[in-house]
Formats: sequence, structure tokens, C-alpha cells
Amino acid sequence: MQYEGVLNKMHTELLNPIQYYLVFEQSFIHLNQVIQKNIEIQHIGYQCLNCKKEKKIFRQGFCYDCFMKSPAAGDWIMRPELSTAHLGIADRDLVYEQKVQLQPHIVYLAVASDLKIGVTRKTQVPTRWIDQGASFAIAVSEVPNRYLAGITEVALKNHYTDKTNWRKMLQNQILDVDLNTAVKEIEPLLPDEIIPFYQQTNHEIFQLNYPVEKYPTTLNSLNLEKNPTFSGKLVGIKGQYLLFENGTVFNVRSYEGYKVYLNIL
Repeated sequence: MQYEGVLNKMHTELLNPIQYYLVFEQSFIHLNQVIQKNIEIQHIGYQCLNCKKEKKIFRQGFCYDCFMKSPAAGDWIMRPELSTAHLGIADRDLVYEQKVQLQPHIVYLAVASDLKIGVTRKTQVPTRWIDQGASFAIAVSEVPNRYLAGITEVALKNHYTDKTNWRKMLQNQILDVDLNTAVKEIEPLLPDEIIPFYQQTNHEIFQLNYPVEKYPTTLNSLNLEKNPTFSGKLVGIKGQYLLFENGTVFNVRSYEGYKVYLNIL
């Protein structure tokens, strides 16, 4: 079957295993159903996810102009401690920033490779953990806005990494850690104003299982700029990566805004 469309991050559904969907404007692919089939990928162009113009993608699915101007690409996205909507101060668009920043956020611990700290909107649980390829995750503290989540993350970065080792994650090299113990040990490290929120948070462990039939022993990351045409047998999906039999891995999230042909054999 042949498909054509603009790549966006895969949609997911929390089942056992997690279900993955690649959604285009006119069609979608239930990717779990094509594991063990050959997929051909051909890069044919670009389309900015923001302005929809056929312009080269700069970052996060945006062309350069949109990345520099869109409120969805502000610095506070990656650094939530820079959020200012709670003060009524705009970065690029106060209405947008209030909508996103002034809602419940979760500070969490996750194990995708090592034990990491992270922040996400409550509405993005467990989607955020799935996108990172976490095998286990637990909420540390639910707070009412992004700024409070950000200052909590900053305080904890001195003790935990905030990055996932994507190679370990894709090879299923997962740190053996007791999350119940870890979340108890974190309380003395929290800013004083966060402790009441921590004490009211439900510290439930999430376990996430991915549709992977074979984890790679060696990894080769597919680069559509250098190799615009690729073909391989799909053997698994984890995080936002497609895993192929020959050890090639394709980070769909990294190629948002790329127009492709897909042929499933």
C-alpha cells in the first residue's frame, strides 16, 4: 500500500502493547499492523507544520520564520522555568502562553535508559512518557502552572539527568531502579513551596510496554537529508522511533514537516 503525506509525531494509544498510528491529511497507518513488513520511505519535500508553506524545515517541524516567531516555539517550551504567563508577561503571545502555561503540570521521574527528571502538562500523561520511550514513570509533584514545574526541575537537575540516552533506550538497556524509593528520597530536594504539592500527588507507577519484536544490538540512525530513500523490515516501535531489522532506527519526531512517500510491501 502506498501513502503520501507530511510527517508528524506518531499518535499513540495506551494499551498493552502501546498502539502507534502515523496520521496524514487524507489517511493513517496503524503501524503495529505492519511490523514484520517491509517499508519504503522516500523524502520528497517539506511543509512547515505552522504556516503550511513548502519551506525547508528548520527545527521542531517549523520553517525558520515560524520557529523564530511562533509562540509554540518559545524558549519556555524547553526551559519551563522561563515561563512568565503567571505574571501576565508575554514572551511572544500572552493568550497562547496563558492557555498552555496556566494549567496543571507534572514533574516526574522516568526510566527510559537512566533515571531522569522531566516536566509535562497533566493532559500529556502518559503520552509524554511514551514519546520518550520510558519503560516506567512516576509523578513526583502536580503543580498548577508551568513555572512551578520548571523551578522544581531546575532544583532536581543537580541530582538527576534531564536527558534520555536514546541508544540505551532503543537497545532496552534500562536501569533497574525502585521508583517508590526514588520518589520518597526526592522530597528533601524539593523547593519549599513545592512540598505541599508533592504531598498531595498520587505517586502511582506507570509501566509501559512497546511493540518490539527484536531490539537492535547496533544502531544506525536514518538521516533523510543524506539518504532520502530507505527500505527495510520494521521489527518494532519505541518512543518516537521505528526500528528496522538491519539496525537502522528512524526518529519520526526529528523529521516532522518532511513530506514523504511510504510504500508498505
